[in-house]
Amino acid sequence: MSDREEVRRRIIDAAATLLRDKGREGVTTRTVGAAAGVQAPTLYRLFTDMDGLLEAVAADGFARYLEKKYSQELSDDPVDDLRRGFDTHVGFGLENPEHYLLMYGRPSPGSRRRVIEQSLERLHELVRRIAVAGRLSIGVEAAVAMVHAAGVGLTLTLIGTPPEERDAALPGRVREAILAAITTAAPADAPGVAQRAVGLKAVLDEVPGLYSPGERGLLDELLDRAANHA
Repeated sequence: MSDREEVRRRIIDAAATLLRDKGREGVTTRTVGAAAGVQAPTLYRLFTDMDGLLEAVAADGFARYLEKKYSQELSDDPVDDLRRGFDTHVGFGLENPEHYLLMYGRPSPGSRRRVIEQSLERLHELVRRIAVAGRLSIGVEAAVAMVHAAGVGLTLTLIGTPPEERDAALPGRVREAILAAITTAAPADAPGVAQRAVGLKAVLDEVPGLYSPGERGLLDELLDRAANHA
């Protein structure tokens, strides 16, 4: 590790500790500089401004979260894998509330941080496996959006609720309600039109180049229409 990387690592660690112990208000140029043993110009040179430093801190925290999420061993039951992924997301937020609030607490319209995109890629993979198994009752993108919204909304709600007032059963109820809304109860012996369309679209993602871009665009449109068929 170069001297520059070592100093950058030290600053991020110092800011993360202050964030955990004192909250966002406790993370200032002065407090971070004192904790990391550097002067303000070094902070500005490495991170431009405080927003840049907080972005780096959030990315570092989420890197640990993604490492934990990707280390989850997948089973033969894709629905249960999504269930465990949902619990991992909520658990990370409750264990690291200040990091989580940096990522999700104040979203800007039209913008999404790269680490959130990486998290959504994993969620998309988990949902697509359900589609391939013929157990997804709506389109993959719609299911990803629903699970993501439920997970983030639930986690922010729990973070904003004093621990002694939290309903311990709420995470499980929300999780199961979402799973019931997007999946079939068991592998379908005779899946309906919607399930067949969702599954076929997911399987086609595994064979790129089978159709031209124009053909695939038309096919996706037709499959999405079938997937939304009640």
